[in-house]
Amino acid sequence: MKTLIIATGNTHKTGEFAQLLASLNYSVQSAAVCGGMPYVEENGSSFAANAELKAKALRAAAPAEAWILADDSGLEVDALNGAPGIYSARYAGEKASDKDNLEKLLAALSGVLEAKRTARFRCALCVIGPDGRSHFYEGSCKGYISLSPTGCTGFGYDPVFIPEGYSQSFAELGESVKDRLSHRAKAVAAFMAEA
Repeated sequence: MKTLIIATGNTHKTGEFAQLLASLNYSVQSAAVCGGMPYVEENGSSFAANAELKAKALRAAAPAEAWILADDSGLEVDALNGAPGIYSARYAGEKASDKDNLEKLLAALSGVLEAKRTARFRCALCVIGPDGRSHFYEGSCKGYISLSPTGCTGFGYDPVFIPEGYSQSFAELGESVKDRLSHRAKAVAAFMAEA
């Protein structure tokens, strides 16, 4: 069985990937098996570039036979010209909490009509195998930003993101629905089609 190590220090994200990859014949592990996720300055100009920076950083610390999977993902809001984009996790500052980022987003959209609050979650995966080559996969999920947060599951912007075709936020719909619809699920499906 191949070992696939998720290049993140975020336990929510590791759990989500483990669930999404459950049908693959891989042993999915967290970066803790490498002593934790090394610090990475995410200074790439795209989600794919940042994902590769993270994957390469963990590749250097991982067992030679392991596969590394890193993602970079975020929210793009049309009324904000694609912001927060690659800065989604630190939209309200480097040490910002999910709540801080949500509050800044809702403040930036104050006065914007619901019909103009279209957005998408976008995810880029970088998978590096034992040969050191980088492989990229992408996924996106369209929707819109609600006027206020609802729901208590998920993380990040989930409480304000209403996926296309639904009337509830990702934080209300629950993990099983999110696992089918999400940007991360679609990027993982692209990877699994080749794995």
